[in-house]
Amino acid sequence: MTRPANRVLSPAELQSFGDELDALRRRVTADLGASDARYIRRVVAAVRWTGVTGRALLFLGAFVPALLWPAWIAGTLLLGLSKILENMELGHNVMHGQYDWMGDAQLQGSTYEWDIVATGDNWRKTHNFRHHTYTNVRGMDDDIGYGLLRIFPEQRWRPFYLLQPPIAVVFALMFQWGVAIQDLRIGRWLHGKMTGRQLLRSAQPVGRKMARQLLKDYLLFPLLAGPFFLPVLLGNLVANGMRNVWTFVVIFCGHFTADAEVFPKECLRDESRGHWYLRQLRGSSNLSGGPIIDVLTGNLSHQIEHHFFPDLPARRYAAIAKEVREICVRYGQHYNTGSLPRQFGQVTWRILRHAFPSRAPAPQPLVQAQTA
Repeated sequence: MTRPANRVLSPAELQSFGDELDALRRRVTADLGASDARYIRRVVAAVRWTGVTGRALLFLGAFVPALLWPAWIAGTLLLGLSKILENMELGHNVMHGQYDWMGDAQLQGSTYEWDIVATGDNWRKTHNFRHHTYTNVRGMDDDIGYGLLRIFPEQRWRPFYLLQPPIAVVFALMFQWGVAIQDLRIGRWLHGKMTGRQLLRSAQPVGRKMARQLLKDYLLFPLLAGPFFLPVLLGNLVANGMRNVWTFVVIFCGHFTADAEVFPKECLRDESRGHWYLRQLRGSSNLSGGPIIDVLTGNLSHQIEHHFFPDLPARRYAAIAKEVREICVRYGQHYNTGSLPRQFGQVTWRILRHAFPSRAPAPQPLVQAQTA
């Protein structure tokens, strides 16, 4: 079913739309306190103990042959859960500065380092700044297809994109590696716009992080199992794969569903706060599903709320989502939400459809409202 077009707002409506969302943000910020601090510390504990228990079960299966497969399955699932929680609900949200107000050195957004091969510093640059500032703006937001995939018809088609369905599968399985090299701008080197020396210099921090992660998951912990090295190594490999695929699914569902839009650079010219909110809304998609989905996605099931308020504790998004939706509907703006199967089905269709040439639709007005 085709959804109704977004209403073009008058300058006064646009100002009012932004003011209402700003006021909501101020109310939530003023209410932050002990319950938020208690929650994130429980998440830290959950990450630690699911990880410890998962690794212990992998070792138990290694040393008690009768329990090998039950312990291996349980241990791998728990370790994968630990990595998902650390990546989504802890690392991503902490690095947005959502808990800087606590003054806890371990939860500072500017220094937190997470359990993937990508460095925190590169993520803060490519995601916190570039993606959240220029959400879905072509030529500014590198998350549009990550330089590998044609997700929108507005992206120029090349024969290379015929390969994108299998490339997307590989990318999902190795998602942390794609995130790790995103800021290296390898395409600039391939096109002669960067020297090999410059590339190597920028790659050194990433290389060190990759080496640490590889040694930890694929050498240190497996070696502790002695002759049962391979089952433990395989458990770590599968746990990392679980986290990679889940992160890929959540992020792609957040921005590449059927109703998600991309924008030209021109939309940034004299962009007001209200226009910024509109662009975040039209470039984002939510997932329905309840508290379990919320936690496992790091509350990116509320991607719209996250893009409106990236530095608010994500646990608050579910509570404010009803008011955010009411504001959007009142101003005639589509609030894009749906179940995980529905939203990922749309993402999959985009990947398949836009592997082939396709014509861009007429853009919906965005910036024009400012001068109407």
